[in-house]
Amino acid sequence: MERALALARECVGHGDVPVGAVVLGPSGDVVGSGRNRREELGDATAHAEVEALRSAAGALGDGWRLGGATVVVTLEPCVMCTGALVAARVARVVFAAWDDKAGACGSVWDLARDPLSLHRVEVVGGVRAAESGELLRGFFASRR
Repeated sequence: MERALALARECVGHGDVPVGAVVLGPSGDVVGSGRNRREELGDATAHAEVEALRSAAGALGDGWRLGGATVVVTLEPCVMCTGALVAARVARVVFAAWDDKAGACGSVWDLARDPLSLHRVEVVGGVRAAESGELLRGFFASRR
């Protein structure tokens, strides 16, 4: 989570919401990382999780399939990102702050564990939530 938080801090200088993500392979080694880059790239899909999944693609030897991988992210993934986690066959997601406005891993929706899904992702939330929450609150306070 420390590395994901460091990536999130990098977002502030680019005007992006401070979210960072790291993909860990089955043995716990870092195989990909990313941070929000929507503003920087002018790309609505450039969320930290998507950037990290793209970075990890192929690193586990099976292309886009990331079976056994864990995604560590500073904010609960949204619908798009949770869909990407499911599609990539990620084993688990560990996140810091819950997102009570757009979260899709248990707060607003629970797409990660939907019984109708072809794949379910284990969810662990609230890891270092205070640090991530403080970073997010500071970012949004500076915008108001």
